[in-house]
Amino acid sequence: MTREEELGRALRGLQDRVARAAETAGRDAGEIELLPVTKFFPATDVVALYRLGCSAFGESRDQEATAKIAEVGELVGGAPLRWHMIGRIQRNKARSVARWAYAAHSVDSSKVIAALDRAAAEALDDGLRTAPLRVFLQISLDGDESRGGVDVAASGRVDDLCGAIDAAPGLEFVGLMAVPPLNSDAGEAFARLEQERDRVQRGYQQRLGLSAGMSGDLETAIRHGSTCVRVGTALLGSRPLTSPEVVTPVTPSSQTPNLPNFPESSPHEGSSQ
Repeated sequence: MTREEELGRALRGLQDRVARAAETAGRDAGEIELLPVTKFFPATDVVALYRLGCSAFGESRDQEATAKIAEVGELVGGAPLRWHMIGRIQRNKARSVARWAYAAHSVDSSKVIAALDRAAAEALDDGLRTAPLRVFLQISLDGDESRGGVDVAASGRVDDLCGAIDAAPGLEFVGLMAVPPLNSDAGEAFARLEQERDRVQRGYQQRLGLSAGMSGDLETAIRHGSTCVRVGTALLGSRPLTSPEVVTPVTPSSQTPNLPNFPESSPHEGSSQ
């Protein structure tokens, strides 16, 4: 079996899981994005997934992403791919991220919001992107902000940061993101996130989404309103034990420049962790 055949089989299995979960929850599967997380995997896997119908991909490190995007661009030409930044963003990386990312899923501070806004506005002015950077505010469901996210119990700060994103000309506020705390009950965690989204939603006209759910808990996340599940292991296999700067081929047994402008696109695209 070739790598593309292997990925195709895994992708179909995940699409079936999403469809069944949506049906069970009484939801439309078409409103749920299946986002392949390709961090640490080679550009050839991205190209294979693109041939299988995927058009959006998640990366977590700016340096790896910029190199991979350039390589993929050489392999598929001007294909309208969308790249999501799912890792934490340092302020000194904001300018670079704003040049390649369609969306950022892990924003959790006013300083990063301001840096991304300036960088995205500059990229828009320079013609390096065609739409504002879509931003999810990351929520900490256990209050441990050292692991990323704003404490869900700090509703005032959550509201202030959501408002800052929404008011930023270079950004578009699209929802909340969270990962269940270690050793927690995923159902309880996602229910709390859904409750917080519903609370925040009352202050906005646009429909807010949820970036929630990974390979092992996507059904639970969909039951609680996720609009984007980030899937890596169940699609691509275990990640190679290599430096992210060293991209090596992934075998079935291991299962392991210039950037393009970003097209206007609909709220739910593509097919993490």
